[in-house]
Amino acid sequence: MKKTLFILAGLLVGCNSSQKTVSKESTSEKTTVVSPVTYAETITEAELKDHLYIYASDEFEGRETGKPGQKKAIAYIKNEYEKLNIPPAKPDGDYFQKVPIEISNLPTGKLSINNTDFLLGEHVLTFSAAQTTNTPIVYVGYGIEDEGYSDYEGLDVTDKMVLVKFGEPINSDGTYKISGTSEKSVWSNASESLSKRIQLAVDKGAKGIFYLDTDNFNRFKRRFDYMKGNNSGRMSLKNNNNDFSSLFIDETLAKAILPGIDSDNSPKVLKTTASLEFKSSNEEIDSENVIAFIKGSEKPDEYLVISSHLDHIGISSNGEINNGADDDGSGTVALLEIAEAFKKAKDDGNGPRRSVVFLHVTGEEKGLLGSQYYTDFDPVFPLEQTVTNLNIDMIGRIDPKRKGNRNYIYLIGSDKLSTELHELSEEVNQKYANLELDYTYNDENDPNRFYYRSDHYNFAKNNIPIIFYFNGTHDDYHRPGDTPDKINYDLLENRTRLVFYTAWELANRDKPVKVDKATE
Repeated sequence: MKKTLFILAGLLVGCNSSQKTVSKESTSEKTTVVSPVTYAETITEAELKDHLYIYASDEFEGRETGKPGQKKAIAYIKNEYEKLNIPPAKPDGDYFQKVPIEISNLPTGKLSINNTDFLLGEHVLTFSAAQTTNTPIVYVGYGIEDEGYSDYEGLDVTDKMVLVKFGEPINSDGTYKISGTSEKSVWSNASESLSKRIQLAVDKGAKGIFYLDTDNFNRFKRRFDYMKGNNSGRMSLKNNNNDFSSLFIDETLAKAILPGIDSDNSPKVLKTTASLEFKSSNEEIDSENVIAFIKGSEKPDEYLVISSHLDHIGISSNGEINNGADDDGSGTVALLEIAEAFKKAKDDGNGPRRSVVFLHVTGEEKGLLGSQYYTDFDPVFPLEQTVTNLNIDMIGRIDPKRKGNRNYIYLIGSDKLSTELHELSEEVNQKYANLELDYTYNDENDPNRFYYRSDHYNFAKNNIPIIFYFNGTHDDYHRPGDTPDKINYDLLENRTRLVFYTAWELANRDKPVKVDKATE
């Protein structure tokens, strides 16, 4: 599971149901009723263990993105799908989806505002090269455009820098203008709104953004200083939009551009100009997602995506290997076993009605890069026809901070976009698995912000319903001690079967789960 840089007991199946799905909606279906239990029982501790002792061994060198160990990982996954006779998802017959990644080395240089210089790393931060001369600046307030409200109204920001501050407008009665209530909107979510503001500025034709977030500037600066001190670059998707510059600024610089920015909420063209002179060099990295799928028998153009990340953090500076057995070796082997169960069903003539996509993504530990590339740049299957994403990231251990039943799993996000998905998930668990479903980290105010820190988020931001399966962190998280011998294989079996049962229901029900809480 990704660390945020900026911003990120035996299974009790005692059920002999013959229904293919569990929801009330499905009772009118005129399809052959099939029990998923037989196929779930092919998911076993022994097979999960066999896979994981290989996948999280020293031979794979911690599976760091772009390194030799990651290449061994993708070869292993591909080989397993070939043995199972599950075809690749891509029409060209390749299991690998190339993900263009680069290491952006920290730039050097300065910013000039009306001929006053500000050195990089003091009042201004950026993580990539940027060049522009005497570019006009437009203040766009909160940088928001939403239904019935726009900070860009009447302004042309084409080829200009925009100045944006974090927050959202408030009415005179204290309610928030966007929501019309006392509840804040998504524009007050620091993680989610930053990307929305940047994308909006890009769409408006701006040349770059000066972004003021006084609460988070020091967080950005700590990351900048760490990278500078360790002479390390930031891994990101290769930037094909090199003309746009994202700069994080502190209050001192913001007031040099607009002295009254604290209280001034009126967008306007400023007399101030900016010159950027930040130079850097980037290194390209070769990395891949692995994607297989089983075509649906009745609804082949609707897709259920089950995901896990194949990478980990590699070898520490002292030479110790971070094997990543739980993170996310557990999710990887779970996904292989789930794929095998669906394949056995298909071979018996009971294949899924919808297509099921098995997505192993790279670069999660570097910033959800593989899943971002899939959703934002090259979705092998259309996102508008993707009904749900089930994401598995760390399901083999026990959270030492948690009290109570060991046969549990944390669920995150099941109710964020679809009430129906949440209810379906509960019903499936009650009928087949009987795990304790713990929603501790589903709280919107959870300080860990796990909802934004694994690959499901790139689907959720596109209003695709998701469930994130997670066991919580532990003392071996992102450490060499995360080894296969510490995995609770009985729990790994239980949790993997739960994901399979949920996937079975989603793949076979008559209609996709309804999105009733879509975000803008």
